[in-house]
Amino acid sequence: MKIAIDISQIVYGTGVSNYTSNLVRHLLKIDKKNQYILFGTSLRQRKKLYEFKKSLADYKNVVFKFNFLPPTLFEILSNRLRILSVEKLAGGEVDIFHSSDWTQPKVASKNTKKVTTVHDMTVYLFPSSFDPKIITTQKLRLEKVKKEVDLVIADSQTTKEDAVKFLEIPEEKVRIVYLGVSEEFRPADDERISAVLQKYKIKKPYLLSVSTQEPRKNIQKLIDVYEKIKQEYPDFSLVLVGKQGWGEGFRSTEGVIWTGYIPKEDLVAVYSGSRVFVYPSLYEGFGLPILEAMACGVPVVTSNNSSMVEIAKDVAILVDPRSETQLEKAIKMVMNLNLDDYQKMVRASLNCARRFTWAKTAKQTLKIYREAYSLAGEGNDNK
Repeated sequence: MKIAIDISQIVYGTGVSNYTSNLVRHLLKIDKKNQYILFGTSLRQRKKLYEFKKSLADYKNVVFKFNFLPPTLFEILSNRLRILSVEKLAGGEVDIFHSSDWTQPKVASKNTKKVTTVHDMTVYLFPSSFDPKIITTQKLRLEKVKKEVDLVIADSQTTKEDAVKFLEIPEEKVRIVYLGVSEEFRPADDERISAVLQKYKIKKPYLLSVSTQEPRKNIQKLIDVYEKIKQEYPDFSLVLVGKQGWGEGFRSTEGVIWTGYIPKEDLVAVYSGSRVFVYPSLYEGFGLPILEAMACGVPVVTSNNSSMVEIAKDVAILVDPRSETQLEKAIKMVMNLNLDDYQKMVRASLNCARRFTWAKTAKQTLKIYREAYSLAGEGNDNK
């Protein structure tokens, strides 16, 4: 099979970037038989595309096709006007096209089977959390997904149910494939933790949250709860990691440290040094930071809704994210655990994270490619 994947998302440093880069890396590790065409578009961040290409230089069954256009222009040309076809972007006809989270270019060939990953339905569930332009773009893409795509990959059961509900995609076209945790996420040693914390001017003890700063992530609620907690625990700070997203931002307070984006090599140590990881999101299609924290051996407090329940039940402490009382009580409970009980939560976190690997994600995704390809007819069996 010739498999084309849009990797444009990898430049943004988001959860979707993480998904795309890890999926591609592990597909190439497990699949030496099929040919991969990776195309991507960026202008200002073209360097990241070339760095990604360089990191995959050892693989022989992959070619790269880059276009250097502003993302907004690329979205208009491929999503709205549909001037840029997959064949133009990939340099010819392909058997499978796996689209990204942002664009759904047309496919000229009737033989090409289309697969896409739907990460969540937040533009339908939380429209007030987005810039109107983002809502328009995402809904436009999702309408094309509904009409054109042969198989849809959902990050979770929650996302599958929401896709069926809001897009009216037939349930039999949707496959659930959980995300994985990168192998780099594991408990860091004390020396590494100290060095990284010093770099970012973070002092122990601290609570941690990692997410793009936007209304749906419920950061202001966490800050409000922290204000109460610090009255009883003045030595604790609240560390917020993540790039600024959309919205007015949050009202900060003394003791809150916002680091902005932190690269993976440092983020592992920041996770590992925290006392409690708190993720009070109002909705998640998956919630990868929860597993990253667990893989670093950190107890987790998170929301009792959407995919977070699927991932973290029986391991994390689940609360109503809209309830300051529940959130405060849960965080304090972990802070007050004796050493034995705290270590039990640490072990539970580590064991949970081990169930989610990118190798498993890639293996299940490759199976879906083969399933989609089989829809083209028995005549293609020898490819």
